[in-house]
Amino acid sequence: MKIESVGVVGAGTMGNGIAQAFAVAGIPVTMTDVGQAELDRGLKTIEGSLERLVKKDRMSAADKAAALARVQTSTGLGAIASADLIVEAATERLDVKLDLFGRLDALAKPAALIATNTSSISVTRLAAATKRPDRVIGMHFFNPVPVMQLVELIRGLQTSDETYAAADAVARRIGKTPVRVKNSPGFVVNRMLCPMINEAIFALGEGLATAAEIDEAMKLGCNHPIGPLALCDLIGLDVELAVLNVLFEGFRDPKYRPAPLLVEMVEAGYLGRKTGRGFYAYA
Repeated sequence: MKIESVGVVGAGTMGNGIAQAFAVAGIPVTMTDVGQAELDRGLKTIEGSLERLVKKDRMSAADKAAALARVQTSTGLGAIASADLIVEAATERLDVKLDLFGRLDALAKPAALIATNTSSISVTRLAAATKRPDRVIGMHFFNPVPVMQLVELIRGLQTSDETYAAADAVARRIGKTPVRVKNSPGFVVNRMLCPMINEAIFALGEGLATAAEIDEAMKLGCNHPIGPLALCDLIGLDVELAVLNVLFEGFRDPKYRPAPLLVEMVEAGYLGRKTGRGFYAYA
């Protein structure tokens, strides 16, 4: 099955980045969200991202205009009923995703694939909420989506070979490198990355060093392009906490317990870049 049209559920950081990736590759995409304000912010982010590419001479003004023309928006899920592929990029909450997958299954055409961008939740469990579990797959993109090349392709227990092949092909078509991953809490990258970030938060909470010093140590000592605390601000502290909770509940291993400082900061609403304050302050 060749993917000729895509629907993206969610216009936030991941959703608009996913929509941009498909649109730039020449695939028409419809981005949905609960409100027009969210859609307007998502479109503005896409336009700004493309304009930066134009200024860096990595894209022509004509190609920018063409990519933007391929992005449609709607506050109703019905607008993506005819899509060949629907990518869910909603909040990282199991109850929300289960409800959404049931609704998407009811409205999508029978041949459509439904993918989730979840960073930790079981693809098998989400697939079971539909009547097409063989056509459900995990497509875990990484932030910022237009820049990061990796896509984790996660097969649920029910995912068919045909579904995997179609997802693999479209990921490569939009310039990504897919990696086959078995369904498991946190998959591959977050199973390793989130505990590292969590340990940095433990170190900060214990006063071992400042946030800037911890990040500088990891950049200079481990050759990381960005420190773990700055990366957590980019990802979102609430997302980091959600993934750690999935890992902790899935493995029942105390090494995945969230740092108390992380929990407290999420309770305070200090979620990182998206709220203007996390481990660093943002204008």
